[in-house]
Amino acid sequence: MNISHRFLAAASIAALSLFAGSAMAQEKLVIGTEGAYPPFNNLEANGELTGFDIDMAKALCEEMKVTCTFVTNDWDGIIPALQSKKFDAIIASMSITPERKEQVTFSKKYYNTPPAIAVPKDSPLTEATAESLKGKAIGAQGSTSHSNYVEKHFPDSEPKLYPTADEYKLDLSNGRVDAVVDDIVVLTEWVKSDAGSCCKILAPLPLDPEINGEGAGVAVRKGEQALADKFTAAIAAIRENGKYKQVQDKYFDFDVYGDK
Repeated sequence: MNISHRFLAAASIAALSLFAGSAMAQEKLVIGTEGAYPPFNNLEANGELTGFDIDMAKALCEEMKVTCTFVTNDWDGIIPALQSKKFDAIIASMSITPERKEQVTFSKKYYNTPPAIAVPKDSPLTEATAESLKGKAIGAQGSTSHSNYVEKHFPDSEPKLYPTADEYKLDLSNGRVDAVVDDIVVLTEWVKSDAGSCCKILAPLPLDPEINGEGAGVAVRKGEQALADKFTAAIAAIRENGKYKQVQDKYFDFDVYGDK
């Protein structure tokens, strides 16, 4: 074999190795989630991740024919962790908002439910208006669309922001805040539980497209449009083949996908 042939052979091997590496990279994905937002994602005492987000992620990975593993991360650092390549995608009920689009690239939505406001059962509040909630302390998880909603739509209230949903729930049940705002599904499931028996849904809140965005999507690093498109295609596929409904019906008795 002469020098030129050796060079070509080496180049071919290098190219094949690069191709194989890329293929392998596409066969395995690490999914980031919070693990503290039931019924969408929750880290159980035994270390198992459960919830709609988790089962939806597994269904999407199966449809994409990739092996997925999960990593939990505090919510307020989940986008920086994605950017630093701690994981490849976020599936954690992250709303697709203009602000977040500046930091990450999203798939199309995989669900869209409105916010709501919950109060203690003995609360004198009868309506969810800015006027009726003037001067009231309203809890929400920080760095979320719900905390932004409180600050915009209840400007004369006192926003109290928490690292996790569990913490605002505890303060509402103990009377340290007058009301809380979160996803209607999260609050409905909570008030139906023993832990939330103290409280009730005061009212659903109208969606604000500027704040609530287009629904919850899969977030990937900025510019990784091909991967986002694969998730979008997988969402459409499981909506079509019935797998989406199978996952959804495990948690909800209505279509959480929202308007088409």
